[in-house]
Amino acid sequence: MTETRGWQAPDTATAGVLAVGLAATVALNWPGHLSFDSAEQLLEGRVGVYNTWHPPVMAWLLGLFDRAVAGAGLFVVFDAALAFGALGALLFLGRARWLSAAIALGVVLLPQMLLYQGIVWKDVLFADAAVGGFTALALVAARWHRGGEAATVAMLLLLSLAALTRQNGVLLLPFAAGGLTWIARLCGNSWRTALVAGGGSLAVMLTIVGAATLALDRRSDGASGPSEQLHVLALYDLSGATALDRGLNLEALAHADPDVATAIRTRGARLWTPLRNDPIMSDPAVQNAMAQQADPDALISQWRALIRDHPWTYLRVRVADFLEVFATPEIAGARPVFTGIEAPTSLLGPLHIAPRKDARDRALDRYGKALFGTPVWSHPVFALAGLASLIVLLRRRRPADIAMAALLAGAFAFTASFFVISISCDYRYLYALDLSALIALFYLSLDTREAL
Repeated sequence: MTETRGWQAPDTATAGVLAVGLAATVALNWPGHLSFDSAEQLLEGRVGVYNTWHPPVMAWLLGLFDRAVAGAGLFVVFDAALAFGALGALLFLGRARWLSAAIALGVVLLPQMLLYQGIVWKDVLFADAAVGGFTALALVAARWHRGGEAATVAMLLLLSLAALTRQNGVLLLPFAAGGLTWIARLCGNSWRTALVAGGGSLAVMLTIVGAATLALDRRSDGASGPSEQLHVLALYDLSGATALDRGLNLEALAHADPDVATAIRTRGARLWTPLRNDPIMSDPAVQNAMAQQADPDALISQWRALIRDHPWTYLRVRVADFLEVFATPEIAGARPVFTGIEAPTSLLGPLHIAPRKDARDRALDRYGKALFGTPVWSHPVFALAGLASLIVLLRRRRPADIAMAALLAGAFAFTASFFVISISCDYRYLYALDLSALIALFYLSLDTREAL
């Protein structure tokens, strides 16, 4: 671990770039960009009743900030402060180089920061909380023998928030606990002490997540979002499998729920595309069949039978779906750029918010779309950068390095989970991968000579 030895010109320049970047990002995007999901969650937060299709912590946070200043503006400030704060906190882990200032400027100017930090999406909150939590873990490592209680609390709270923000975000927690265990060993603790530290942190985070989930569910609208999402995934996979294998046997579903089986064969298979599930779910015949399911469990049973009895067909469907969300071969179809306020009046009316597409929105939209077809919008490019950083970190193996390595490993695991659950290719779903790679690259720039 390299100690910061006085505040020098590169440190000042780098900190200045980040401070100006935060201010510019908030100013350019204030009071935030709201899509349908964003407006729905803001309204839920305002009335205090949550739809569990989305993790309710996002709506709760929006409601919390909305009570202070109406709208999503303060939430945007909070979100951006997490991301820029993580970058700034890394300056306490080593001395900045002029390269650090250059990388910081490049990161700030990327749409992943300049635009995305102003979009009110759970994917952005998840990514920001994740990088903030692992940065706090790096500070814990740096202050292991000098008191890192505040950083420890920040790590536990931010990673718990990440796990609450996305259902598959819980995958980050074992990587954080494993990283803490490894850090404890590198700092001279016994295996027993290290395992207690790592296991204890995992238990605390799971407890926070569990308690918060129970508390938030008490204010839900009574619907079961996860159950509905599982049925959508099953319908999507079965439609894809039937499209790829027209002779696929759906006998069990046809016997228990013939209308759903017919809808899959006649409409689902025809409408299936690895791009997204919208064409299927918006089809009237499919909607009618799903709304009148005779046996909801039959669809899940048929899906499990597909995985068990036709694994190759299932894998073909999943590979096609995952390649769309990860490689985004049709970047425009992945909808990476969103600006303004677009939602139905049924949501915006009660919020007293008008639709918006002003000059700033149009300028940001042009900026983001001008970079289509470049590495800026390529998850594989960020994944390669993250992999290279991970190799350097694991070879160097300083205590703080392990925290950054755990961040990248967790981001890769989160990305891999979409092989199983992806139903759409929206670019934002893997935003956490991009941001994690950027954080790791900036961290390595703080100690260039020893990183190479």
